[in-house]
Amino acid sequence: AGAPSMGSFTVWDYVVFAAMLLVSAIIGVYYAFVGGGQKTSKDFLMAGRSMSALPVALSLTASFMSAVTVLGTPAEIYRYGAIFCIFAITYGLVVLCSAEIFLPVFYKLGITSTYEYLELRFNKYLRLCGTVLFIIQTTLYTGIVIYAPALALNQVTGFDLWGAVVATGVVCTFYCTLGGLKAVVWTDVFQVGIMVAGFSSVIIRAVVVQEGIERIINDSYYGGRLNFWDFNPDPLQRHTFWTIVIGGTFTWTSIYGVNQSQVQRYISCKSRFHAKLSLYINLVGLWAILACAVLCGLALYSIYKDCDPWSAKQVSALDQLMPYLVLDILHDFPGVPGLFVASAYSGTLSTVSSSINALAAVTVEDLIKPYFRSLSEKKLSWISMGMSLFYGGICIAMAALASLLGALLQAALSIFGMVGGPLLGLFALGILCSFANGIGAFVGLVSGFVISLWVGIGSQIYPPLPEKTKPLYLSTAGCNISLGNLTSTENPLTTVFSTATAERPALADNWYSLSYLYFSTLGTLITVTVGIIISLLTGQRGEDCFFHFTKQEVLNWKPFTMADEGTDNPAFSHIEMDVADSKNKVNGLHM
Repeated sequence: AGAPSMGSFTVWDYVVFAAMLLVSAIIGVYYAFVGGGQKTSKDFLMAGRSMSALPVALSLTASFMSAVTVLGTPAEIYRYGAIFCIFAITYGLVVLCSAEIFLPVFYKLGITSTYEYLELRFNKYLRLCGTVLFIIQTTLYTGIVIYAPALALNQVTGFDLWGAVVATGVVCTFYCTLGGLKAVVWTDVFQVGIMVAGFSSVIIRAVVVQEGIERIINDSYYGGRLNFWDFNPDPLQRHTFWTIVIGGTFTWTSIYGVNQSQVQRYISCKSRFHAKLSLYINLVGLWAILACAVLCGLALYSIYKDCDPWSAKQVSALDQLMPYLVLDILHDFPGVPGLFVASAYSGTLSTVSSSINALAAVTVEDLIKPYFRSLSEKKLSWISMGMSLFYGGICIAMAALASLLGALLQAALSIFGMVGGPLLGLFALGILCSFANGIGAFVGLVSGFVISLWVGIGSQIYPPLPEKTKPLYLSTAGCNISLGNLTSTENPLTTVFSTATAERPALADNWYSLSYLYFSTLGTLITVTVGIIISLLTGQRGEDCFFHFTKQEVLNWKPFTMADEGTDNPAFSHIEMDVADSKNKVNGLHM
């Protein structure tokens, strides 16, 4: 695969990779038998609510970090520059929101599935909506997460594609089914270690090759890669300070605050203090991983600034740049390229395992328990295991489907990624607006969903123009490889776009070109606004509404009397609510 001088995979690389899979499997077996195994479904799905903060924090970091991060983020920085660093601020805001708004509610209620909250607060139909959306979104996502990195690594290193997909899928299903959430958390801890090791080996070697980090920074500076500050308020530009901080916060809060895969783990902590602590420690982990990825991206640029392998047709996609770099600079070190591949797959494994466990939890809690009430705990724990096995199979099947319908599935995923926005709006409505009712919530969810889908599908059909995405300059001037014919260096996109601009409707350049980070924001804000308006119109907090609210007094929210301002300016009233909330919480803590 690649040029002959590059080197390819050796026996040692396969040994390192196999060792990583083996250790993960052993952890699963260990937790299947230690402490008498998984007696109840609570043990299996919630680790018996006995975890401490550190492993959970590392686990949250790991599953957030899929192979897409290991391969994609450095390439993103290589192509668009280090403005991606601004996500450090975003992560801080996201963790703050999750720990102070969503965590207390979910932790106090002691629920297994976040969608249970929707039934307690609204009604069981909304719970069903949430559950079904989550299951579709997560299976799609998992298929891509397994397949995309396997493909990138296969094309550069010649690492066996289906061997890797099936091996990771099977090992993952194996330890999820045997060991439950405990195994998921502890394998994640191990896999985070592997990821950091893989990143570090690349960074250290790159610094040695470039004779010091000053040179890397210098090259990046002169290549325009250190574009940290871009305060352009234009919502259509792909990455600016505002799109990343505002849009990114909504996008990631919908993952950290309300997504079952993440919430399930911090709820499994032994106390609320540990749960909050795990989120804050995880923030440090996120920053560390971001720093590693950014350094890798700048090293990529520094090494390939005169000869871009992507324009020179050495690699066919941007996410193949990292494996290409690894084979290029680490081919003399037996086993180290294997370590990098193991780190990419650790990303996949940790993401997939938490998805499988979350899917099992949601299915058992939301689709089986409410309708089959007579099941004993022992039976439920067996059903949970069966579900893990079933979803593991589904995920491998989705990966196979991704190989046939790659682009289609990717599109489906980005469209379903927009589900996050309206769902976050639904939870925010329930938690922050005491007067919201089931009708308002449902209409809000549907309208947020429709608008998100409209923009999402539009942006898939008419991708935004380069003026908005702002890719930076790449050069092939220093390439000493024959390009066959030199015409191929010309960017093929320009020819496509000169024809395409004629047929682009006006809507495409204003509405569909919205920065991808704002899709979630749009969904959330529309859901909340419409939900508030409809709730006020259908108001008269009826008996049944009041009943939901008393159930919810566990959460000791003070009902806000904001009915008169709600329709006026939703953004403003939210800010006020947040302030009020934090005051309540501060008092609560001091008592």
